[in-house]
Amino acid sequence: MSAKPLLRVENVSKTFRVQGKKLHAIENVSFTLEAGKTLGLVGESGSGKSTLGRMVLRLLESDKGKIYFDGADLSKLSKVKLRALRRDMQIIFQDPKASLSPRMTVGDAIEDAMAIHKLGTKASRRERMTELLEKVGLPAEIQYAYPHELSGGQLQRVGIARALSLNPKLIICDEPVSALDVSIQVQVIQLLRDLQKEFNLTYIFISHNLAVVEYLSDDIAVLYLGEVVEQAPAEELFKTPTHPYTQVLLDSILRVPESPEQKQEMVYIQGEVPSPLNPPSGCTFHPRCPYATDICRSAKPLQRTVAECHVAACHRVEETQNLLMVNAN
Repeated sequence: MSAKPLLRVENVSKTFRVQGKKLHAIENVSFTLEAGKTLGLVGESGSGKSTLGRMVLRLLESDKGKIYFDGADLSKLSKVKLRALRRDMQIIFQDPKASLSPRMTVGDAIEDAMAIHKLGTKASRRERMTELLEKVGLPAEIQYAYPHELSGGQLQRVGIARALSLNPKLIICDEPVSALDVSIQVQVIQLLRDLQKEFNLTYIFISHNLAVVEYLSDDIAVLYLGEVVEQAPAEELFKTPTHPYTQVLLDSILRVPESPEQKQEMVYIQGEVPSPLNPPSGCTFHPRCPYATDICRSAKPLQRTVAECHVAACHRVEETQNLLMVNAN
């Protein structure tokens, strides 16, 4: 673990006021992220993944907790200093078309951030823009097109080029392939991986698709109703998932069987995600958990150590560890 990670998030929480009630969107989330690495944030819709991503960028303010980026406490930065720091922190949105102005050409959209931050001359910015189009696999002449003239895959490549325009250190990838066809998803995922290697980019990759997250991520945090229920290096999480929610998510991944013997029935999570306006007592996953006991219904589980850099918020951690030890022997 690096002594000074690029990003450190400490016990951040966020609530919203909805219908006169408190909606707990994020609860006491902590993690660190080293430069050049990828943290995958996974969970069902409503788990708080996108909210957490926007809190990291301070597009949403935390109710409590601290976020440090490159050693700076984001909560203490003035608007001027925060704006300057945002050159190093960019985002790729889920809906590329909605994130682009219909009145701006592709070239103008990519150049816009550079102009706002007063980087270079008009000529150097246009040169940089055409270089970025080439980097993301688009022809130079596409700079004259408007968003409505492009396909979803092309639009997302434009979004990636725009995020790269300021030479950022961190990019929040908020479900960047979920709106694309499967064949295009593969191309965009490979592009993101290639760009990370070339520019030493650091990613927070937000997705509900664990197969995609497994391919891209160094570490994974699993969120459920705004809380991290399990966090571990990607290889460790897929090898020894401990929290029942993580286990079901992994079992639900669709894989093509190599033989009839490997064919499995569809696995899905029982029940619906409870309302964050009225979360269950104890462990918030207990109404859907097949292993829930009385303690799960009454006491909120604390994060417990499963292995090095592997934690899970579950009362069954010790039981799971014992089973792993028995299987190993």
